Amino acid sequence: MAQHSLLSFGHGYSATRVGRALVARGWQVFGTTRSEERAAAMAAEGVTPLIWPLADLSVLDRATHLLVSAGPDEAGDPVLNALGPEIARRRFAWAGYLSTTGVYGDRAGGWVDETSVRRPATRRGALRAAAEDAWLALFLEHGLPLHIFRLAGIYGPGRGPFEKVRRGTARRIVKPGQVFSRIHVEDIARAVLASIDHPEPGGIYNICDDDPAPPEAVIEEAARLLHLPVPEAVPIEAAEMSPMARSFYAESKRVSNARMKTELGVTLAYPDYRAGLRALLAEEEA
Repeated sequence: MAQHSLLSFGHGYSATRVGRALVARGWQVFGTTRSEERAAAMAAEGVTPLIWPLADLSVLDRATHLLVSAGPDEAGDPVLNALGPEIARRRFAWAGYLSTTGVYGDRAGGWVDETSVRRPATRRGALRAAAEDAWLALFLEHGLPLHIFRLAGIYGPGRGPFEKVRRGTARRIVKPGQVFSRIHVEDIARAVLASIDHPEPGGIYNICDDDPAPPEAVIEEAARLLHLPVPEAVPIEAAEMSPMARSFYAESKRVSNARMKTELGVTLAYPDYRAGLRALLAEEEA
């Protein structure tokens, strides 16, 4: 049997976890990056690094699977802009696009699922919705076996709140009624791998845990686990934040993961932020 191989466009935080699992299975994994330093780190994990933009397109003929997580900009999706026709004329066993639950916009704390109408409230969400449409066009017009994964707020090793709590710089910014859905990066990998193992082209999945929660609750739990004082609550009106940080508070919603569980058969390793934080702290202390 020919060796399976994954071509990962924008081989970043989430894609790295997928790549590690596939390398362990004996797959060949190619990943794109713009950074020579990042390329060296990828090679150390058994991933073949490719500097973007690609100078040699032969990798498209060698890849059996595609994963796209590179972010779009005002010009559109960078992978499709550079390689859309090349991708369309080849045949892959599976393709995945990592999007965001930001495409749903603000729901004032209400629930959304994959059938909910997209109405992004931020530039970032609008760009991802447009990129979804562009990739879906390849599914509809050329039979690309596309799967879309709408990721909630990502956390994991190197992206936890503990260091800020230790330094005393963490803030519990409070906006009444505000809730986010989250997902541990290892559970993202679980969902993507489940889809690779059981493809359903055209499938769209929300990837999130079971417990949408206020952001200040996560900081409070981190402080409790560290046996440190809980940071003082700061009303959002009085909080100094970057435009990017403030944009996360522009949307409040609860995201359903029922389809991920029923259709992909995913059992979450970290079903809520409490379990995820305990695991992160144990890993840090080890």
